[in-house]
Amino acid sequence: MKGTTMAALTLVGAFVATGAGLRAATMTLSGTVSDAMCGAKHPVADGAGCTKDCVKKGSDYALISSDGKVYMLKASASAKVELDKLAGKVADIKGDVEGTTVMVQSVTASTQKK
Repeated sequence: MKGTTMAALTLVGAFVATGAGLRAATMTLSGTVSDAMCGAKHPVADGAGCTKDCVKKGSDYALISSDGKVYMLKASASAKVELDKLAGKVADIKGDVEGTTVMVQSVTASTQKK
């Protein structure tokens, strides 16, 4: 019984140790603010208006990088206010990136051109 307990504790310790390496990386990404429903292709010419409408209907904000990659933005209410102001414009988003999801920490207008 003692050996089984020790083996279980060793296994749990291994999972905890490797879990620390799986955390999201904090990065700053630049791209065009859009919405997750439309991504890079809006069905209308007014991408900013479309983004705002889709978000009102429940879509999350998204960031379209210059290489076309779409990042889903998970943001607080205050960050969403800033994202709404920058809909259709280029922004710098700082946050924890895991795959294509960003837990937004800050939103600023970018100095880069669209």
